[in-house]
Formats: sequence, structure tokens, C-alpha cells
Amino acid sequence: MSMRTLPLLFVNLGGEMLYILDQRLRAQSIPGEKAHKDEWTDVDRRRVMNDIITTMFNEKFMEELFKPQELYTRKALRTVFERLAHASIMRLNPPSMDKLYDLMTMAFKHQVLLCPRPKDILLVTFNHLDTIKDFIQDSPRIMNQVDETFRQIIDTYNHLSPGEFQLIRQTLLIFFQDIHIRVSIFLKDKVQNSNGHFVLPTSGQVPWGTEIPGHIRLFNRKGDEIKRIEFVHGGSYQLPHREGSFELYGDRCLKLGTNMYSVSRPVETHISGATKNLASHIKEKAAPNPLAKEELNFLARLMGGLEMKKSLGSEAGFRLNLFTTDEEEEHAAQIHPEELSCQVISIQADKDQQRNEELTRIMGEFDVAEQPSQSTSKGNDLLAMMDEL
Repeated sequence: MSMRTLPLLFVNLGGEMLYILDQRLRAQSIPGEKAHKDEWTDVDRRRVMNDIITTMFNEKFMEELFKPQELYTRKALRTVFERLAHASIMRLNPPSMDKLYDLMTMAFKHQVLLCPRPKDILLVTFNHLDTIKDFIQDSPRIMNQVDETFRQIIDTYNHLSPGEFQLIRQTLLIFFQDIHIRVSIFLKDKVQNSNGHFVLPTSGQVPWGTEIPGHIRLFNRKGDEIKRIEFVHGGSYQLPHREGSFELYGDRCLKLGTNMYSVSRPVETHISGATKNLASHIKEKAAPNPLAKEELNFLARLMGGLEMKKSLGSEAGFRLNLFTTDEEEEHAAQIHPEELSCQVISIQADKDQQRNEELTRIMGEFDVAEQPSQSTSKGNDLLAMMDEL
């Protein structure tokens, strides 16, 4: 497995999360002069996006993320994104958070599968970062944070060999293995089958630096071509006009990783066959790996989990529903096992006053820049960094 995969996984999943939240917030926004106290406005949307992006690209957080390390477990990474999603005035209940994470993972899995060559995963990442920068055009300070991460990715990955990129791609595919959740937008575009498997095209542009299939070349021991055989490939292929830009600015020449929710189409951020799929997906979550459970409980005991923003006064927090209707969300909540909220991950340290005092003392002494992590548990450093954001 590649030790350089985590930053790409985090940035791309984070980009997909921002696409979905932006689309849903726009769909539920009410003009400011007409909005009631508990309704979303465009000002609220921009505030949520700015808060999440600021937290996501925090400098110390990114330094921790870019250290060579193995991927975190799915549950640990989901916990990170749950904390990230709640780093603003927005609130998601467990079924909506499940749905958000499912959409994120299936979208990026599709992009990894369709990458023409392993190195193009970088172009997918740059497409996400380019679009994220569009969300924060009026916030130069946050823009600088994103640009700094952009430069870190360029410095870290641009010099890697094709073999190292292939290892990164294989590591990502192993992470997404056996995740086959049906998503309406993919089903309607006929890029996903009813069983949740993606449809891989057999035509289109070939990877940069390769040739259109149709020839078999035979070489002698000296490396000289001695014979060429033509065959019918049965597809429709084209050569790319140019290679996508791997710099801070430029044409990526690849659509994978762009915001698929920005095109004109009905609101489709819900999962097809929600009840059936959610029940089967929950079945997997209801029997967690004991090691993963202990791993997250250890993180919670050590650092107390990411502190969600608590609004004061009239701002009690806005609820965002990723389901089509409130009734569908309520139905999903009814089949959402209680153990997912209180047994799998124990993050509410304030239930134990003595432990909470100990956590406060530990967090007050914690300094990422000077003190090395004393735990080898995966996800510990990343969640610890989020505690300070």
C-alpha cells in the first residue's frame, strides 16, 4: 500500500462533500428579505462553505495530513468528515450524514475507476481544488490556505514515478472495495448498474502518451520491430490533444472531479432505493470491527473529538436535510440503529466529568508542532489536529 494516498483521498472526498452541501444549500435557500428565522439564506450558505473550507485547509491540519502514513479505517475517516461537516452552523442528523458520506465515496470511487492513467488522479484532485477556490473567491485569506495545499500537492506528487501513482490508485481501489451503493444521478446517466457496479466505457480518449489500439508489434532480441499485425479493436478511440496541466493554474483537460451537480438537472442528491440500500448499508455498520471501535474510542478519550461550533443567542444552528422530504429522513432515522450513535463511536467526553477535566488538561498541553504523537493508532493525529481548529 502507498503511504502517500491519504492527502489525495481526503482532499477529493472533501471536494465532493462541498459540492453536495453547496447544491443542497442552494436548493433550500430563501431570499434574505423573505427568510424566516429558521430558514437558510445565501449568506448562510456562504458562511457554511467558508467555515468548512477554512477548517479543512487549516495549515497545521494539512501538515499532519501530508506525513507519510497508511490510510485510516473507513469509520475513522467518516468520523473526520462528520466533524468537518459540523464545523459551521449547519447540523446533519445521522441518516443525512450517512447519505452525504455515501454520495462522496461513490463519486470519488467512480472518478478513480475512470482515470485514464494513474497519474491523472492528480488532475482529478486539481479539478476539486479549482472548484473549491470558486466557492471562496471573495475570501482572500481562505484562498491562500487552499493555494498552499495546492502547492504542497504539487511538491509532493509531481515527481513521483508512474509505478508510485499506480500503487496510489491500487490503494484507493482497495479502500473503496465492496462499496456498491446505488446513486440516482449515476443510474440516470447510465454509468451505474442496478447492482451498484459502475459501467466502464470501452471507447473515448486513450491515456496521454499512448497510442490508439489496433496493432500488435513483434520485436527481435535486439529490440527491432520485425512484424506488425493489425486487429479490429471494436471501439471508438481518439488521441488526446494535449496533457492536462499539473501546475497551480491551467487547463486540466479532464472533466473527472468537476462539480457534477452544477449542470442543469433535477435535484438528485438522494440515493436510489433509499430504504433498501440504507438498511443493507446499516447492516454492515451495525457490526463494526472491534479494533476500529476501540481505535475511535481511544481517539475520543485522548482528545475529546472535534469541538463542533456552538452558536450563541438566536443562532441555534441550521439543520440540513439531504433527503427529498422530511418524511423520508424520519423513516431513515427509524431504521438507523442506536448503536451507530452511542456504541460504535464514543465521542461525548462530557458525560464523565472527571474524564472531561483530564481531557481539558491534555488538550491544553497538546502542541502538534513540538510534541510527537505517542500513539500509533491510525486517525489519532488527524482527529487531534481537528480538535484545535
